[in-house]
Amino acid sequence: MGDPLFAHGVGLSVVVIVLVRALVAFGFLLVAVMLMIWFERKVISDMQNRIGPNRTGKFGILQTLADGAKLMFKEDLLPERADRVVFRLAPFLSVVPAFLIFAIVPVGGVVTIAHHVVELQVADPPVGILLVLALSSVAVYGVMLAGWSSGSKYPLLGSVRASAQMISYEAALGLTVVTVILESHGLSTRAIVDSQARYFWHWNALRLWFVPFVIFFIAGTAELNRPPFDLAEGESELGGGFHTEYSSMRFAMFYLAEYMNTITMSAVVVTLFFGGPDGPGFHVVRWLWPILWFLAKLVVFLYVQVWIRAALPRLRYDQLMNLGWKWLIPISLGWLLLVAADQISRDWGFGVFGGIILAGIALARARTTARHRRENLGGEAAPGGDGGPVVLELTDHSAGGG
Repeated sequence: MGDPLFAHGVGLSVVVIVLVRALVAFGFLLVAVMLMIWFERKVISDMQNRIGPNRTGKFGILQTLADGAKLMFKEDLLPERADRVVFRLAPFLSVVPAFLIFAIVPVGGVVTIAHHVVELQVADPPVGILLVLALSSVAVYGVMLAGWSSGSKYPLLGSVRASAQMISYEAALGLTVVTVILESHGLSTRAIVDSQARYFWHWNALRLWFVPFVIFFIAGTAELNRPPFDLAEGESELGGGFHTEYSSMRFAMFYLAEYMNTITMSAVVVTLFFGGPDGPGFHVVRWLWPILWFLAKLVVFLYVQVWIRAALPRLRYDQLMNLGWKWLIPISLGWLLLVAADQISRDWGFGVFGGIILAGIALARARTTARHRRENLGGEAAPGGDGGPVVLELTDHSAGGG
């Protein structure tokens, strides 16, 4: 009988539309990566009073394509002590999550194709933003397995360091996403964009007072191993980091994944905090204006990423961990409590001051619980009450006679 989806022309057209959207998104990402590498090299060269690529193509725009072609003809090395299967699989575990995350980002409004109303995104799952967090966690496996499977000490150390960094900043990233979910009352990316529509003061960056946006942007930059958090590529310490032993197209895939993740994370920032494709438009070619607004916002954040790379030095590893665990996670948790208390106070009619009081109670309770936990872990306090170790004083009672 065959698949009922193909029994009618409507089913076939739906499948074709889905395939076309996926191919267009993948092609857009590949072209965007090529332009992003050229854009970064030109912007940094301008900031440093250099020329940058200017030989291959107009303004050197084909230089990235030439570099990719060169990598294709390089020798594909396989270390003698490497795990062959995992070594070959690791680059795909870095590239595939980047594309899948971009697949659920709305890049425009809706258009009508073959009598079907089509949203300009590959997929819109009901729990899309949770899928973003899950796929960003999967990318850790690509980094870890690449270093472990190389059969060398330096890639292994680089992968352990990069994995610890990505896992550490995943917590702050998730907490800021929860604040967006509370404010937008939805888990799908399209619902989050719709909640910010009409006016720019409805954007989550403004409604949440910029704090979750700043934390998300810093944590996202650390997740991408971009400067100043590029500890995985500490050349003076670990060679080239977790991908030291890679060459040819496998090295190119890690390079592709880094820039693809940069574009994807910037697109997620635009979606969560700045309205996605939302913006004023005209009645002429109405479907085009949301795409242009999305691209304009995306270019702004890509420029900021390049600017940060050119301006800031690399952090030490202890500074990296302190920033994540001692600053970003507590601040994001406290802000989440404030947003949750504000939501409860609005639902119950308590007003703003009621929300502040509820948040204060929650923070005080969390602080008390943390203090009791530290005391329990440290054992019983000394009689003096300073929480230090108990000192037993031995006295020789026989010296006094008796």
